[in-house]
Amino acid sequence: MRKFLFFLFLSIPLCFSGQNKKNIDSLIQVYSTTTEDKAKLLSGNKITSYYLYRDINKAYSFATKQLTLSKKIDNTDIEMKASHHLAIIHGSLSHFDSARYYINNTLKLAKRNDDLTQQSLSNHSLVMLEISLGNLDEAQQYNTENLAFNKKIKDTFGLALSYDTESSINIDKGQYKLALTSVLKSLEIFETLNNEIRVADAYNKIAVIENSLENYDSSIKYSKKALKIYEDYEDLEFQASILNILGISYKMKKDYSQALKFLNKSSEISNKNGYKSILLVSYAHLIDIYFELDDKKRAKELIDSGIEIANFNQNKGLLATFQYRKAIYFKKLDQYNKAINLLDVSIENSVNGDLENLSEIYKEKSNVLKLKNDYKEALSNYETYKKLQDSSSKKVNITKINELRITHQTEQKETEIALQEQEIKNLNQEVKVSNLTKTLYGIGMFSILTIAGLIFISFRQRMKKNKIEREKQEAIYKQEIAFKKKELASQTLHLVQKNTFIQELKENLVKIKQSPELFKVEFRRLVMLLKKQSAEDKDWEVFKSYFSEVHNNFDNKLKHIYADINEKEIRLASFIRMNLSTKEIASMLNVLPDSVLKSKYRLKKKLNLPKEADLNTFLNNL
Repeated sequence: MRKFLFFLFLSIPLCFSGQNKKNIDSLIQVYSTTTEDKAKLLSGNKITSYYLYRDINKAYSFATKQLTLSKKIDNTDIEMKASHHLAIIHGSLSHFDSARYYINNTLKLAKRNDDLTQQSLSNHSLVMLEISLGNLDEAQQYNTENLAFNKKIKDTFGLALSYDTESSINIDKGQYKLALTSVLKSLEIFETLNNEIRVADAYNKIAVIENSLENYDSSIKYSKKALKIYEDYEDLEFQASILNILGISYKMKKDYSQALKFLNKSSEISNKNGYKSILLVSYAHLIDIYFELDDKKRAKELIDSGIEIANFNQNKGLLATFQYRKAIYFKKLDQYNKAINLLDVSIENSVNGDLENLSEIYKEKSNVLKLKNDYKEALSNYETYKKLQDSSSKKVNITKINELRITHQTEQKETEIALQEQEIKNLNQEVKVSNLTKTLYGIGMFSILTIAGLIFISFRQRMKKNKIEREKQEAIYKQEIAFKKKELASQTLHLVQKNTFIQELKENLVKIKQSPELFKVEFRRLVMLLKKQSAEDKDWEVFKSYFSEVHNNFDNKLKHIYADINEKEIRLASFIRMNLSTKEIASMLNVLPDSVLKSKYRLKKKLNLPKEADLNTFLNNL
């Protein structure tokens, strides 16, 4: 049952961001005294990071407050970071549903903020969650995608993290050579980045691989190197996990004194901080040692605690592990029926596909049945054990074959890359050999391009000159239009004044008629004035000429569209186009305003305009 328990610690989310110890007191002081929400958020975020692997309960408290306050003031950046912290905390506490919720929430906020680094970290957390749940194929798929994502965004740290996770997956799959290749890649990057805590994580992985390959002394060496760094950073969670590795390595060397020392220290840290998965690893190996030392009482206490925790977390795989050990406990007490019942329950709760652990259960059941003298059932269970063991061996062989295949494919790719690089070198050499020819050719081409350039410059200068001439002509044209507009306005004013004069003249004539003595004196002078005004009847023709030029042959357009329109109607349309009022038009035409309104109505009808159409708008748009 060693394999299943040994790798539980790998489900811990590998994400660490800590503050220096000497700064934490000042941060807490700022957080406690500040009344500014933003300052409280920033200091609280750093405090959460500090306690994340040192005191899980304090980290949870600060992260929850951060999330609430950030939502209140709509600070999505801190909300994203608080959500990320809560995802890590719930993952560490084996609250997998809550962890998934906060991972997805963080990922959503990261995309909204266009934060590529946080997207990478959230994708990584999702990978680790799938590993925790035993979904290795899903985890590998997500990690491969995140690896490509990190290469695309050139996130060196994220890339190293993906290699580290790739190593975890390969360890869980029993592909230790591939796991070692991946972790060495991550170690190289973390050392380049001078990231000590991540270097410790890489040592951690190497220790696991060496232990799996039964190189216990090498495993102990790397474990102690990792432990020192974790202690320097006060990283309690990873201290607990690496202490387990040390304990397991000493257990396998039969050095139970050292094994108990490290395993008990790990369980003490895990129990205090709520690291349930790591705690169960410690318990399982401590139980095995107590059985070896024939300390059944201590073994029974840890078995019952393990079953209670596994039941609480609703983890059937873990439950099966501790039920198996409890069956061994009852076997040692010669209570064979209780042992068999527990082994049957353990079989039911065993993880699907975990052939190695399942075969061990059937083997143990066969041994108990043999002690009961039930040889027939003992033989049946032994045969099942052998079949499962054979299947497990085949699975191991397939794993090794797959590992060899993947290694071969990787080597082939590396060879192809090397060949491509060599081909590039050869091409570069050929380029150097032909440099002289290309240089001469280049000189010739340069000459041609120079001539072409001169021609192009000349062409551009000509175009520029033509543009200047065109702009001058346009300026003159605009000046002429402006002058004609002024003249048109002058003519319009003159017409208005003329017709106003005529109107006043008529009124004066009526008065003179009523006073004969004035008639004799003024009649001659009035006649002279009327003759002078009549001589200026050509004013309309002048107005029409200016109007036509300013308004693009307005009269011709009307005649072209409506052939039967008369001169009087054109005159009315022109005055309307000039935006003259009805009263001004009446004055110019020497008629009453009502007559102008009637003329407008008849013109609108003649132009076949609907009732709702506006005559002024129509003529202005013509």
